[in-house]
Amino acid sequence: MSAVNDTKFSSEVFLLTGIPGQEDVHLWISVPFCLMYVISIVGNSVILFIIKADPSLHEPMYIFLSMLAVTDLGLSISTIPTTLGILLFNSRVISLDACYAQLFFIHSFSYMQSSVLLLMAFDRFVAICKPLRYASILTPPRIAQMGLFIVLKSVAFNIPLPFLLKRFRYCRANVLSHSYCLHQEVMTLACSDISVNSIYGLFMKLLMVGLDSLLIFLSYVMILKTVLSVTSRTESLRALNTCVSHLCALLLFYIPEIGLSVTHRFGNSSSHFLQILLGYVYLLVLPLMNPIVYSMKSKHLRARIIRVFVK
Repeated sequence: MSAVNDTKFSSEVFLLTGIPGQEDVHLWISVPFCLMYVISIVGNSVILFIIKADPSLHEPMYIFLSMLAVTDLGLSISTIPTTLGILLFNSRVISLDACYAQLFFIHSFSYMQSSVLLLMAFDRFVAICKPLRYASILTPPRIAQMGLFIVLKSVAFNIPLPFLLKRFRYCRANVLSHSYCLHQEVMTLACSDISVNSIYGLFMKLLMVGLDSLLIFLSYVMILKTVLSVTSRTESLRALNTCVSHLCALLLFYIPEIGLSVTHRFGNSSSHFLQILLGYVYLLVLPLMNPIVYSMKSKHLRARIIRVFVK
């Protein structure tokens, strides 16, 4: 009997999925995956090291960037063991408790990242719309309080997820469509009523990601209003250019985040490949691209990175 069928009689494990239909070449696929993970971890670690070591980078914009790098590292480390385990060793089995722990960390770091992107939008808003009050508004103690609040908020809202899932008995074929666990997918495999989980998951998504995205949108409305009121075209372009890297990070985060949520809640069998693709973009490409985008757009940061490697 196949492993998939065996899970129908067991409620102790889930089976993760790599890339369906490509099992024979998983070992070769693991090469670019390993490379992307290494670049992501090294890139974000270098950014953290540079910002910590260089006092001239101890400014709000770079402190928020270091927070973003921490969330990128958290997302990468949360998914590396199971993803590479499948591709390298065909290790698909994950216990329920390990699955619950993984989805807790994935969702926690994901919501932290959404909130950090909001803080970065607020940083650009203050820098462009209220430049004379920038130093008095974004003080180090206030930034520390913001960072602590983000961590506590994300952890507090995600702690119930494992306990809500522990209530269920999983009597179906416990095969997940990703190489990692997500709450919105795990709950659909339960034999019980999942309305509480579904409502709570939707509530969290709207309260955290939805509210963050709304506030980010309002921040950029105010930024555009201020920029358009500036008579100098050069100054306007210079102000908007400081937002380019943040806008790229927003697109990289929200497009796969929203797409993944929609396909899990409303998708059908034909959207299965799209779920897998968005999942890898969300948890693999995003942590890889953020350090590249910011190091390319920030001349100051790029110069410090080059100086470290040249030495």
